[in-house]
Amino acid sequence: MSAPLRRVPPMHALAAFEAAARLGGFAQAAEELCVTPSAVSHRIRQLETQLGTALFERAAGGVRPTTAGRLYLDSVREAFDKLAQAGAVLQPERERLRVSMPPTFARQLLMARLPEYLRAHPEVELEAHLSIPLQDVTAEAADVEVRWGAGDYPDRVVRKLFDDTMVPLAAPAWIAAHAPAGMAELAGLELLRSPLLPWRPCFAAAGLDWAEPERGAVFNDLGMLLEIAAAGLGAAVCTRRLSAAWVETGRLVPLFGVCAPAPFTYYAVTTPAQSKRAAVQEFIDWLAAAFG
Repeated sequence: MSAPLRRVPPMHALAAFEAAARLGGFAQAAEELCVTPSAVSHRIRQLETQLGTALFERAAGGVRPTTAGRLYLDSVREAFDKLAQAGAVLQPERERLRVSMPPTFARQLLMARLPEYLRAHPEVELEAHLSIPLQDVTAEAADVEVRWGAGDYPDRVVRKLFDDTMVPLAAPAWIAAHAPAGMAELAGLELLRSPLLPWRPCFAAAGLDWAEPERGAVFNDLGMLLEIAAAGLGAAVCTRRLSAAWVETGRLVPLFGVCAPAPFTYYAVTTPAQSKRAAVQEFIDWLAAAFG
């Protein structure tokens, strides 16, 4: 024998009833549901007719549920809660992944590639934070850190993302004003500095046994260093990858064909415990492949 047919009230009528009871009026319910007050009134009359009882009584400034309405409201809210829970069960749980990275890496290298990762991993809820490279400081604890350095991070699982070369650069206007013909003619000119990259490897590549410059503005962010150089305030050294956007637009020009292996680069760093998480390992693998 088949089960008897259940007369379930229309969902739009139940929603109108719950909203009117919660907000204390048909007009307020209509605004929330994006319908007219008369539509709310019609839906509630339809519900009252099907149930055979009055659900509201008029009150000063609005309506309030009758005794039967209050009892029915509890059942309606319970049913809505169960429906919401049933929908949540059908949705895969998203895994939170917190990543920290230096500002220039984020802006110049990662942001253009990150949409590819997010589209391929909808199950991951990514939190990205900026770090301070020299102090390894992050806004919050991170599951994966992208660090700039030599890769010497005790008690951590470390993966090099890529090798790079460094080059001296300057703005076209600065080159025109000073017309240096080679690295040796940089002596006495303004050399912009950063503790993140030394000048000496480029000096050595040009056959110069010069010490690190002791004068010149200092910037602890390579993006700032490149912007100041592009403004024509001096020559700078930076890696090819990080300076690519400035070079491609002609704001900076590599000098003299000189290049040298960069003593530092970017590493993906995590703890041994975090490295066992599939999401962490997949993100690090993706980073290495994206820049490989």
